[in-house]
Amino acid sequence: MTEKLFETALGISAPWFVAGTDFNAAARTLTIRVDFAPGSRFAVPSADGQHPVHDTVSKRYRHLNFFQHHCYITAAVPRVRCHEHGVKQIEAPWARKGSNFTLLFEQAAMLLVREMPVLTTANILEMTDKRLWRIVQHYVKSAMNVIDLSGLKAFALDETKSRKGHRYITVFIDLDRTEKPVVFAVAGKGKQTLKAFKDHLVAHKGKAEQVVEVVSDMSGAFISGVKTHFANSSHTVDWFHVVQLFTKALDDVRRAEAKEAKMPKATHWATLKRADGPLTEKQINALAELMSMDLHTSKAWRIKEMLRWVRQAPTVRGAKWRLTTFLNVARSLTADIDLLKPVRKALRTVEKHREAICARWISGHNNARIEALNGIFQAAKCRARGYRNDDTFISIIYLLAAPIQNLLKST
Repeated sequence: MTEKLFETALGISAPWFVAGTDFNAAARTLTIRVDFAPGSRFAVPSADGQHPVHDTVSKRYRHLNFFQHHCYITAAVPRVRCHEHGVKQIEAPWARKGSNFTLLFEQAAMLLVREMPVLTTANILEMTDKRLWRIVQHYVKSAMNVIDLSGLKAFALDETKSRKGHRYITVFIDLDRTEKPVVFAVAGKGKQTLKAFKDHLVAHKGKAEQVVEVVSDMSGAFISGVKTHFANSSHTVDWFHVVQLFTKALDDVRRAEAKEAKMPKATHWATLKRADGPLTEKQINALAELMSMDLHTSKAWRIKEMLRWVRQAPTVRGAKWRLTTFLNVARSLTADIDLLKPVRKALRTVEKHREAICARWISGHNNARIEALNGIFQAAKCRARGYRNDDTFISIIYLLAAPIQNLLKST
């Protein structure tokens, strides 16, 4: 009766059957012994028909817990004798090839990894994170291998630090996907990442010549890569990076000036946020005090805030006029002031890329997806806490933001 119950629960059918169970309360384990009927014949993927058993190999698989007890399946898995291919190992129906876990265990693990950090999941499942990463990477890689990019016509790219030091990951998103937009990620940054994405695109039914728009920051390496590998496309600088450029310049000015003059409390976060954003009372007071003081940080802050006026231009013609006005006013404010060098550098960068910046007004793609990339990066770093290398970080990015929902159906 017990054996039949476990056969039903495990989904085991002839010629397989549950031969017995061993429960060890002290070790907190339940072992289910599975066997096959004498004289059974089995199929193998590389050969047609059913083949006789040559010998068996003892294997042990981790299964879902039986209440609070670890559960294992042990079986003598046959090797069959095939006239065409010789002796071949069959695949157990309850596990994927090469795995020491059942399919149900791996399915449960993947569901948990979607919702919490890998290290936390490993602790809950009472397994090493290294073994869990192998499961995650297998299913993510299998799903990404069958992704279809034949319809990709516009993409955006951005990089994020993957580790301390100069270690980066560059991520590519399909701008026409409303959900799960990530289609590729690769270690490194610069021109070579565009070549890697082109190869990935071609390998997944896409064509570089059908890409009509590429959105990125103002990196010279990225722009060079676009011209080389996606020659038919136009280049658009996303507004997020324009704002980011001046936000960093402002923060550099604030840091330098703070060494020479006392800043109002809460100035740091107050100046990084938008003036009409969710400011605390302390931050509002800090901005008011900063504006009343004769500090160069206040000039840098006003220049950053002028960008919102530029962005609100209703047409590309209006945007070009506002951008020209912005540059002229900002230059007059910075003049030859040494502390405002970071702002002048940002102004030169915008001047150099003004056509690509204004292209956003004629682009059919809004800025929200580019800004969302930063959220994807932060969520992936949190979920991959304790990740061992760039490949595992990339796997989490795919898991969170690539169109690979049916992971277990991809193998």
